[in-house]
Formats: sequence, structure tokens, C-alpha cells
Amino acid sequence: MDRPYPSVSVTEKAARSLRAGHPWVYGDEVTAVTGMPENGGIVDVYSLKGKWLGAGFYNDNSKIRVRILSTNTNDRFDDAFWYRKLQWALEYRKTVMGEDFSACRLIFGEADGFPGLTVDRFGPVLVAQVLSLGIDRRKAMLFNTLAELLREMGETIGVVYERSDVAIREKEGLPQTTGYFLGNGDGHVQITENGVLYDVDYINGQKTGFFLDQKYNRAAVAKLAPGKRVLDCFTHTGAFGLNCAKAGAEHVLSIDVSETALSAARRNAALNGLTNIDFQCADVFQLLTDLSAKGKGAYDLIILDPPAFTKSGATVKSAVRGYKDINLRAMKLLPRGGYLATCSCSHFMTEPLFVEMLQAAAKDAHVTLRQIEARQQSADHPILWNVPETNYLKFYIFQVV
Repeated sequence: MDRPYPSVSVTEKAARSLRAGHPWVYGDEVTAVTGMPENGGIVDVYSLKGKWLGAGFYNDNSKIRVRILSTNTNDRFDDAFWYRKLQWALEYRKTVMGEDFSACRLIFGEADGFPGLTVDRFGPVLVAQVLSLGIDRRKAMLFNTLAELLREMGETIGVVYERSDVAIREKEGLPQTTGYFLGNGDGHVQITENGVLYDVDYINGQKTGFFLDQKYNRAAVAKLAPGKRVLDCFTHTGAFGLNCAKAGAEHVLSIDVSETALSAARRNAALNGLTNIDFQCADVFQLLTDLSAKGKGAYDLIILDPPAFTKSGATVKSAVRGYKDINLRAMKLLPRGGYLATCSCSHFMTEPLFVEMLQAAAKDAHVTLRQIEARQQSADHPILWNVPETNYLKFYIFQVV
């Protein structure tokens, strides 16, 4: 096969993984390098027997040595290739998100075939995060093409802002960076989600400024909220609590350890004219302990939306203890017939582990969980079954009986 790219050969273990559809080749899986691959450039990948397995970005600075882009021998990685892939990603969002297309994730990394690229849309603002060298070298073309495609769809896009301010870039040999690629502004934009208004701070907010993946989980919890006394734990900028307050909760108390996040949550409450919600700066673990000591019945619905307690396989055991701790305390606090919404946003906390933890917490709390719904991230964060890393959000709604 006459190919224009340098190449690498990989172990049989890596070859099996690639054949199964996982797009990463690790450094210790490379057995030989042919030609002079350029970091951020394209290489072909071959098995030890010389069978072509695909082509992707190469980077010898990274633990992930090759990130596969295509297993189609006809693909050439020119502008037309990237145009097609961006078009497919947008058409998918337009189909699955419908009227929510104006505030959704447009590009979800490997799930869309763009390794290391995240792009979220907040109305006329696109916020991008670039975590791989191959994408970084092509980001100007990708950002311009994405804005062009959206405009061709009749969408108004005035700003593209880059939020590549995460330490993991350094593992790719890249500096952290932020700034306007297209347009400018004050760093704030308003969006509407589930009928709730939010001020999104895309310069200083976490990640890209707003967590879009829980969109429909918030709506599912809000259905239970009318007339309820709600405790919203780890509220961040208030989304779950605001959905419940707008849905007619008797009262919502939203808790977070960050006063900065709570200031944003209060602004969001004011934007929506909501007066049945209060905010408290506190450690959730301690607060749940203190409330449990006062007995059951203070709250009818408790929401647990913690940050990822683990970001590596090495800390999973301690994370399980943390998740069990907050869930156990919440279960003890709820009265018979109360409701619990609980989740984990770490892919290292797998579904079986999360379920096992919940079962153990329920046993220790001497309660039975009646499952109402089991949910995941919204469809703009698609899950590839052969890439476990794309499947990260576990979300359960229970009645405690």
C-alpha cells in the first residue's frame, strides 16, 4: 500500500484494541518507527504482521503516542476531510438536540473523531478547549470552518473563545492558553435551558463556563420538585436548584463550598425572578452530617451532583468512599417516601462501581431504593461503546422507601 505518511508498528495488544475501535496507541505499545514522523503530524499504524490499522496524530511528547483519526484508506487529511467531519458533527446535533441546538456541545472529542477537541455553543458564542497537539496545529482552520458551517445553517456566531487553560496540555508539549480567536466581548453571554435563564461566564467559569451535559437530567429532577423542600448539594452556579425552584418547589436550599460559584448562582436566580431559593456556602459533607443529626424530614428531595472525586484509576477506592459517604448521609436524612437524585461525572467511577456503592449505602442507611430513572449525559455528549472514556456520567433518581 503506497502511503505518503511515516508509520509506526504496534504490539498485538494495541492492534487488538485498535481493531475493536479504541482510537489510542500508547507510547509503550509502539515497537518501531519508520520515516521521520512530526509531532502533531499524521502517521500510519501497522500491526507486527504489517497490516494497516489506521492513521492518526503522532506525538512523542505524549503518553498517548498516536490518536487515530481514520481507518479508511481513502481518507486524506486535507481541509475537505475536516469540513466533512465538522459537518457531520453539526448535523448530528441539529437532529438530536432540536430546539436546544442553540446551547449544546458541538464537538465532543473522540466521540466525534476530533481527539482532544471540545467545542460548546452558548448562543452566538463558541467556546473551545484544545488538548491535543494535532488539533492545536489545525485549530485556526477548524474554528473558522465551524463558524462558517454554522452560518451556512442560518445560525449567528460572533465569538470563538479558546479555553485551553488546563494542565493536561503540558503533557502534549503545549502551553496553556486562552483568548478570543474570533470577535470579542466581556466574557458573558446569556442562554436559556429548560426555560431557565443563565449568565454564562465563559472566561472565568469552570471548563467552558457551563455544564451542558446535565440539561435533561435537570428537567427530570424538576418534575419531582413541585411542592417539595429541596436540598441541592454541590450546586455550582445553581442549575439543579434553579430548575426545581422554577418548577414550583416550596423551597430550595442550594449548597456549594465556593462563594464565587454561589455569587453566579445568586445572579442566575435574580435573572429568573426566583424567590423560593436560597444559597449557602458550606462543605456538603459536614452539612449533611449536621442535618442528619437533627433527624429526618427537613427535605423531601436531595440532589447530589458532586465534582469528579477521581480523575485516575489510582484514586478510585478513595472516590468510592467519598461517594458512599454523601449518599449514605442523604439517604439517612430523607424521610420515607423522599426522593434522591445522585450522580457521578467520572468515567473511572464505572456504572458497576457506582451501583455497588449505592447498594452498600442503602444497606448501611437501612433503606430500600425504588428506582425512578437511570440516566446518562445528554445526546450532544454522545457515547461510543468502543471508547469507554466517552461514557462518564451516571445519574439515578430514586424514591427512598
